[in-house]
Amino acid sequence: MIWKLSYITQKDFTEHVRRTINQYGDQLEPYNLVKFNSNIIDPIKLTFDKIIFNYSWEEIINNEVFRQRDKSVNNSIGYFHQLIFNYIENCTIPEEGWDVVFKKDSGIHLPDGDIVHTVYCELKNKHNTMNSAASGKTYIAMQDQLLNDDDCACFLVEAIARRSQNITWSVTVNKKKCSHRRIRRISMDSFYALVTGQEDAFYQMCMVLPSVIENVVSDKSTVCTPDDKVLDELSQMTDKKGGSLALALYMLGFKDYKGFS
Repeated sequence: MIWKLSYITQKDFTEHVRRTINQYGDQLEPYNLVKFNSNIIDPIKLTFDKIIFNYSWEEIINNEVFRQRDKSVNNSIGYFHQLIFNYIENCTIPEEGWDVVFKKDSGIHLPDGDIVHTVYCELKNKHNTMNSAASGKTYIAMQDQLLNDDDCACFLVEAIARRSQNITWSVTVNKKKCSHRRIRRISMDSFYALVTGQEDAFYQMCMVLPSVIENVVSDKSTVCTPDDKVLDELSQMTDKKGGSLALALYMLGFKDYKGFS
């Protein structure tokens, strides 16, 4: 592969992807019936979904396994978005407090014409992950940072924003509308452009990411993709009891209910 990213080496990026995958932890373990039903599945919902969306039982079961895994892996993706900046010049990851700090001796130019030398960042995976209370708390922390450092700006960086942007962040705190030109809401692509000096830096990363993930996953000595057994074990239940996959799922959720036992 010809490496096209100028702001991070192929070795560092591959290692970062490997560490991100390892953050998946026990979600890389195969699912069996015990794990599948650890929080008790909802057979009624699965039945509706199968019939309404015209899924097979195999698709429904695989979708449910994916849904359960997905609830646990968001922190791993947050790890990917944050810690990649360990490898990018002028960026650091503090042990506590801000998610990323970007410092540049020659100055950081903001859209409204200000020039600062430090930007303190709070990273969010998606634009709608903060409620009003969390937004207010974050904004107050940013205001406090500006009061203690008049040569800085504070960014709310969103990996999945509604659009590419670098705008003044306006929030309501104690029923009062607040905004400051150096407290900004910025999409991940715009933040990459700012810290790397390359307009399409985030796009270029996204283009190489699939092949790097595939290369890491193909190395079985470091990453083992799970071989789930849920469908096989459900099929064994139906073979033993002469029932259907639907009945086997009902037995998982309602095994102690009257009639099912």
